[in-house]
Amino acid sequence: MTNDLIRRVAEHKLQLAESFTKEYGVVKLVYFEQFDDPQNAIKREKRLKKWKRDWKIALIEKDNPDWNDLYPEIAGPP
Repeated sequence: MTNDLIRRVAEHKLQLAESFTKEYGVVKLVYFEQFDDPQNAIKREKRLKKWKRDWKIALIEKDNPDWNDLYPEIAGPP
């Protein structure tokens, strides 16, 4: 969860933090959800973490079947 998705994704793309994303080279944003209430965001994140992998894949592919990087769409022009 983050309150600044653009900054957070940029950090991952630049591999600025020791993390899962750096270890595995995960640099594409293929899915995200927005919430007005941080508590609801936390609940959703915890719920998703318990999902089976194929459920998560189906969730992504429902809106992003080609697994396109969504970062340019949310970040705007460089």
